[in-house]
Amino acid sequence: MKINDTVFGELNYITSWHGNAKILFCGSEIDIAIMVDGEEDGIFSEAQYEAFNSLMREWEQIQDSLLSAILDYYLRVRSELGYADEENKDYPLIDTTDQIRNMIKIVGITVPYEDIFEGRDIGITFDCNWDIENGLGIRLINEEVFKIGYQDVVF
Repeated sequence: MKINDTVFGELNYITSWHGNAKILFCGSEIDIAIMVDGEEDGIFSEAQYEAFNSLMREWEQIQDSLLSAILDYYLRVRSELGYADEENKDYPLIDTTDQIRNMIKIVGITVPYEDIFEGRDIGITFDCNWDIENGLGIRLINEEVFKIGYQDVVF
């Protein structure tokens, strides 16, 4: 089943709604996947629309907080793995958001059902150089980083 939603664009239904979009991330236009939780009828809640529209309105400002959160997460994981004081080719020592930006690629935005968390809930997934298998996921509540970890934190 296929629909063309006025907010999310063209979506196909495969257990949830999937589509593609272009988004500017750190000055580059990137093709990403969009996934919207919903039933086969293609009717989404006002809360889902508001979460996505708020993300898009604030997207330029949100990117800096995402990069800072990702850098903090990366440094914490690097330390937990015992690489804090030694060189490791998979976990190089970095200390700026410019460096972390070169280690990630945004791949998707997820708009979950509205009743999972209180507030505008959005998930953002990234591929990352240091964990190719699990990637990186960030869950935003009201456009602020709520949770960061493997990609599955957005689902």
